[in-house]
Amino acid sequence: MSAPEPIDLSSWPRRETFEYYREQVPCTYAITVEIDVTELVSELRRAGRKTYLAQIWAIATAVNGRAEFRMSLTDDGAPATWPVLHPAFTVFQPARETFATVWSPYHPDFGAFHDHAAERLAAAASATSMFPLGELPPDVFDVSSLPWTSFTGFSLQIDGGTRHLLPIFTIGRYMERDGRTLMPLAVQVHHAAADGFHTARLVGDIRELAAEPNWVE
Repeated sequence: MSAPEPIDLSSWPRRETFEYYREQVPCTYAITVEIDVTELVSELRRAGRKTYLAQIWAIATAVNGRAEFRMSLTDDGAPATWPVLHPAFTVFQPARETFATVWSPYHPDFGAFHDHAAERLAAAASATSMFPLGELPPDVFDVSSLPWTSFTGFSLQIDGGTRHLLPIFTIGRYMERDGRTLMPLAVQVHHAAADGFHTARLVGDIRELAAEPNWVE
């Protein structure tokens, strides 16, 4: 695991914004959007790949393409960015009516990521603890899924979460509308790390990956 890289505060355009939302008005915000996954669903059926892992990979690819969503703090509280972030994701266990959380190393090749993550997904289905792989490493971000319901709004209230600068994603049940398949996606963001502009751009990256799923193999 590599260490986060400190940000050069002397040349960082968002220094004042970061300090304001980190110290004076610490806050997070949430946005819920619909992602058109019609083409992605078709490609996954053709390739026989797991939908959940494709969703996670697309989100992780977008996150790793934008430094503001890989932000962390050094031990002395200074802003830094991870070179690479890996997704941690929940796995529901029907018999116990609870879930486990595992993580899988991010790989820019979807096939390589899918095969490794699928093994961890299968193993976690019968796990008896919340974290079967042990404590999560610091260079992961969270993805969860609510496949039982669609939603138009979703937010988390994180007690004492002002040090948690990484985004949190929640995926909802697909909806069909006018012949298209739509995926609800909620994104929880710390305002010190990213503004609405940055989050809108991240959502656009995910939309592009879903609209042009030539990465599915």
